[in-house]
Amino acid sequence: MRIAEMNWMQVEDYLQLDNRCVLPLGSTEQHAYLSLATDAILAERVALDAAEPLGVPVFPAIPYGIAPYFSAFPGTITLSVQTYSALVAEVLDSLYRGGFRRILIVSGHGGNAPAGAVAQEWTAAHPDCRVRFHEWWRAPRTMALVREIDEVYGHASWMEAFPWTQLPGVAMPEHPHEPTDREAMGSMSPSEVRHYLGDGNYGGDYRKPDDVMEALWAVGVEETREALEGAWE
Repeated sequence: MRIAEMNWMQVEDYLQLDNRCVLPLGSTEQHAYLSLATDAILAERVALDAAEPLGVPVFPAIPYGIAPYFSAFPGTITLSVQTYSALVAEVLDSLYRGGFRRILIVSGHGGNAPAGAVAQEWTAAHPDCRVRFHEWWRAPRTMALVREIDEVYGHASWMEAFPWTQLPGVAMPEHPHEPTDREAMGSMSPSEVRHYLGDGNYGGDYRKPDDVMEALWAVGVEETREALEGAWE
């Protein structure tokens, strides 16, 4: 269920029966030929597909995250770690005040990893609540399938090129991007990162056949649903 399609009275009724919800975390940043909102699109969609059969409400994805390394690419928005951590903590505060006690955070952006530490710290201060931090795209079975499909993968490559992140009328290169040295990128300035990456792909094919991506998505949804269904104690 989308929170966007519910009113507060319906949420109050829901909370009489269940106290779970899902909070997707995304980012608005360069993704080569894919949508700048790729991480937000994927986090919210995998959360919705996972939660739908369970009737658990999904909040809109937080569209901004931590991405300073891409700040030389137009369209990228990045928050400081301090600001982002405060944002996530205050959203959790609001969910708690509203009556939610089991909160699954579904992250679609690696740069948002500090939110995992925020969730742990916040939960320690709210012992009657449980928060799980789930990076759907690198959950064990999902990442194992990515590696099985192709050992060369990464940001803005085929592994994020689902039909719903590709842009109408935008053709992608037929030849793969050379793999990048991610360790070396860690010491580069944003302008150096842009020069080094070129279009923004971290390496590998730009897309795979639809049936391959559908199989990958199914595993991602299944693992996300398991995170929502599993024992919370």
